Amino acid sequence: MINIIKICAKWANDNQGVVTIAVFAATIFLGWASGIFGALRHKPIFKISVLDGPTFCSTFPTGEKFKDYDSHRTAIAVYLKIANVGTAPASIESIFIGYKWHLNKINILWLKYRLFWFWLENTITSLEDFKYDFGEHIKVYPFLLQLTNATMRETKTYLQVGQSVNGVVYFEQKSSWGGCFPSPKNGTTKIKLKIKDSFGGSHIKKTTIPVVPIEEARKYCVTFGKTYDALRISQSKKNET
Repeated sequence: MINIIKICAKWANDNQGVVTIAVFAATIFLGWASGIFGALRHKPIFKISVLDGPTFCSTFPTGEKFKDYDSHRTAIAVYLKIANVGTAPASIESIFIGYKWHLNKINILWLKYRLFWFWLENTITSLEDFKYDFGEHIKVYPFLLQLTNATMRETKTYLQVGQSVNGVVYFEQKSSWGGCFPSPKNGTTKIKLKIKDSFGGSHIKKTTIPVVPIEEARKYCVTFGKTYDALRISQSKKNET
């Protein structure tokens, strides 16, 4: 062992330039690696929970026709709790919702939206608050990404480490026909939630939510499923003027 040490010491003395370069390269590599690992350690992680309340999906007829098919529309509300369990603060930038269409005929749409997911990539403004009348009390459910009219407050979507926030997100699919709606099974449908944070990270949650008649959905929000109609009427009035 002593002889090996002597040999190594002699080699180091004879090759000081090589040793210096090797030490320098190792220092640079370790600094780079520690920076990368540090960045990986410091990132937001959103834990997504789906809460009871206005969490449901409803597909209902519009009373219109597309060629020879009855037209329908789908609206979805999800009451979420989002907790930042990571190691860096971040904002909730956007929320997407995906589901699988109720298609039986094998074609391109079946491959795209039955095997994979159909995505609604933008929440839409609800015309009224979500609330429920319990008799003596009325509970108002705050929105996550829009102003809650009852309180005139917007939910804070910038989450420090350890913070959480609750709120309703609301989506409508434009008028469609046939099996272009969330596929039901035993009174529920499978959805996939994707939340983007301000660092560009994605946070995923798969779950099932109830499928309810439109009358049941409107016990929570009287304008449930009516936003696109309101937008169309507003646009028609603008065009007339």
